[in-house]
Amino acid sequence: MKIKSLKLTNIRSYSNAFFEFEDNLNVLVGENAQGKTNVLEAIFYSVIGKSFRTNREKDLILWGSDIGKIEALFDNNYRDIKIEIIIKKEGKKVVLVDGVCLHKLGELLGRTNAVFFSPNELKLVKESPDDRRKFLNIAISQTNKRYFYLLSRYDKVLANRNKLLKSTHDLNVIRETIDIWDRSLCEIAEKIFLERKKFVEELTPFAEKAHEYLSNNKEILKIEYKSDFKENYKQNMLKALQKNFEKDYKLGFTSVGVHRDDLNLFINDKEVKIFGSQGQQRTVALSLKLAELECNKNRIGQYPILLLDDVFSELDENRRNKLLNFTKKAQTILTTTDINEKIKAKIFKIKKIIKNY
Repeated sequence: MKIKSLKLTNIRSYSNAFFEFEDNLNVLVGENAQGKTNVLEAIFYSVIGKSFRTNREKDLILWGSDIGKIEALFDNNYRDIKIEIIIKKEGKKVVLVDGVCLHKLGELLGRTNAVFFSPNELKLVKESPDDRRKFLNIAISQTNKRYFYLLSRYDKVLANRNKLLKSTHDLNVIRETIDIWDRSLCEIAEKIFLERKKFVEELTPFAEKAHEYLSNNKEILKIEYKSDFKENYKQNMLKALQKNFEKDYKLGFTSVGVHRDDLNLFINDKEVKIFGSQGQQRTVALSLKLAELECNKNRIGQYPILLLDDVFSELDENRRNKLLNFTKKAQTILTTTDINEKIKAKIFKIKKIIKNY
């Protein structure tokens, strides 16, 4: 999978910009706040239809403009794919693939593939379970459209169950209808659980190998998918929902389910989130992303595009060199404030006006 070109019209800091990328390493070089990350954001946005920086899509539009447009030309080894996304301050965005308008966001997933990493991905290791579930959801959805639709259905059923819990003070009224939502929720949850479990089993050996490589074989990474129900998921979750009914009623939300699952990460049998240094946490997060790259390749038969945002500033020279070796596997677009000019790459110098060298 490769991106051949990117055109931005009124997107973030760019009123009009055009990039043509090489198949291997591409480096965007410039001082901070010059717009390097905006390029990676636009590429990833054209892959999954969402930004990794904001939930407000109008934030992507250049200040003072009403409409922004992203045009990306990809090569999936079989043919070119042109993706156009028109973002409006008022109204819904328009997504076109080869000139054909898509009606649902899920129709975009799987057309192209990319893995994104930045220092902010540390939250994948050190912050809430929601960040780790988000990592799993984005990674799996890119190669499994069915999984994306399962998530969408689960969220809708969960929202309806939570709404019912808050609908009345009469418990008997709630009891009469909540079983319908419970059974539907458990049915979908089991399918999501099995897909996540399968993905983590695929991811783990790649992550362990990447971490050994980055840490010079000094540390052993272990990954554990944490769930309240490891066997007979559907039946056990249903029992838990019934048991926790009054608790959920008082809380006003559903306290058990696949939306509460997590990943536990260990280095040498110690939990990284609690005992790991910042350097170790950073290496674990990077290992997970490099493992995602390999999983993606296994599932679709080709490497996705690797997007690396300002990672050099957070890595020592040894890990920088190791990462550069790893980038030889996939087309890579990397941002940095400085670069060794001897590195074999296409370099874009970003400073208000874009110049290609």
